[in-house]
Amino acid sequence: MKKILSSIFALMLLFALAACGGGNNNSQGKTEGGTAGDTAKTDEYLPSQLIIATGGTSGTYYPLGGGIAQIISDNTDVNATAQTTGGSVENMRLLGNQEVDLAFVQNDIADYAAQGSMMFDGTKVENLQGLAALYNETIQIVLPGNSTITSVADLKGKRVSVGAPGSGVEANAMQILEIYGLTFDDLKAQRLSFGDSVQSMQDGNLDAAFVTAGAPTSAVTELSATNGVKLITLEDEKIDELIAKYPYYVKETIPADIYPGVGETHTVAVKAMLAVSKTLPEEFVYNATKALFENVNKLVAINKKAESIKVEDATEGITLDIHPGALKYFQEQGAK
Repeated sequence: MKKILSSIFALMLLFALAACGGGNNNSQGKTEGGTAGDTAKTDEYLPSQLIIATGGTSGTYYPLGGGIAQIISDNTDVNATAQTTGGSVENMRLLGNQEVDLAFVQNDIADYAAQGSMMFDGTKVENLQGLAALYNETIQIVLPGNSTITSVADLKGKRVSVGAPGSGVEANAMQILEIYGLTFDDLKAQRLSFGDSVQSMQDGNLDAAFVTAGAPTSAVTELSATNGVKLITLEDEKIDELIAKYPYYVKETIPADIYPGVGETHTVAVKAMLAVSKTLPEEFVYNATKALFENVNKLVAINKKAESIKVEDATEGITLDIHPGALKYFQEQGAK
């Protein structure tokens, strides 16, 4: 009996040693040579290669993402790289699946992801916190130059492009119309891209289009050069009502003559922001956030949009919880 018990004890000891030494895991809970998509992540996890989800190569997210990746690589112990994607909605799904570590996203899309609403259809993205707001994505309600429309209320019964199905533009259009007591059913709604909207207005087949993009927007500039262009100004009380209900919107003023002959326009914007995986360690996110805001000049050299990246505005319009590492930096800088 003593020999049997000794044998059992020896086997148990061998199994325990094998379990402790198996898998060749490093001290950060990640298998050697793994990627951001590995499933064996601990609650706090720092990848050897950080992936930033951006957008298409012709947009703003990708080049700025490349610049941010370089800043992180130069100022932390982690190499970072920018990855092209389909944009905000896809980026939230990639971050939720832990296939990327940081992601560019419109702040309204980030809110929908966290809530599991709109295009996320009841499926919340759990692995999600905010890092920083970057710059404004302006909601522009565009009209051909000969239009007699002067208010959102005048869009009733008109041919209006409200963005692609499931897009952020569609959500922006729906919410702004709601404040004016309108729905898509009150319009002759069409779901067109920016380019197709411009072509339809040039052909006289469209009365207005919602466009969510930094002003000036190339598609709108193209329209102004052919048919002329007008923009709808939102009334101040309607802007306040919209922001009270949907706090990811911010007030925005488009200066006069951004488009030839168009006066100053009052509207709203959503924020382009960086979202971050909850699993990234606080110290790393602190260092990455600090490096980002101390090297904004390098991003301005890539795209002038980066001139809007300011630490005092870093949490504006973000409804997500801020990652503790980023929050620590903002508190040190006296940002609200």
